[in-house]
Amino acid sequence: MQIFVCGLDDLNDIVVDVGASHVVTLLNHDTMPDTPRPISLDNHLKLAMNDISEPAEGLVLPNTSHISNLIEFLETWPKINPIVIHCWAGISRSTAAAFISQCFFNPSVDEFEIAQGLRRASASATPNRRLVDLADDVLDRRGRMRKAIEEIGRGELARVGEPFSLPVEIRRN
Repeated sequence: MQIFVCGLDDLNDIVVDVGASHVVTLLNHDTMPDTPRPISLDNHLKLAMNDISEPAEGLVLPNTSHISNLIEFLETWPKINPIVIHCWAGISRSTAAAFISQCFFNPSVDEFEIAQGLRRASASATPNRRLVDLADDVLDRRGRMRKAIEEIGRGELARVGEPFSLPVEIRRN
């Protein structure tokens, strides 16, 4: 089963092309899209936040409730059809949520191994550090998620990331 990551412009096409059953949207409240067809409203998690890592007046800083809502949503996903995770450009918030999802579904896999897989899948992935920091605490990864994202570094500069996919479960050889 796969996690697909994209920007807003690719959302509807990716949902249809891959036969997704669930969608996670990480956008500010003002740019929140309608639920794509054929996704049911219950299968679309909308997390309203800005792509920031420090407080800024008038903007919504990612917080622990965003991470808790993401984890609860992932727990309800039956993993029969793919899930699509998207933000505005498919570079920061969505890549953080995909990394968090893989860490959640693979609790015994090394965080650096997961981060390296993210980097191989997307040259532009630059996960939102605030989301990663919060998830590191919620998932009790003891700073390893933070460190893994620091190790892979900032992704290549891009206006919009190329859509990509990651496996839900990481199989070891």
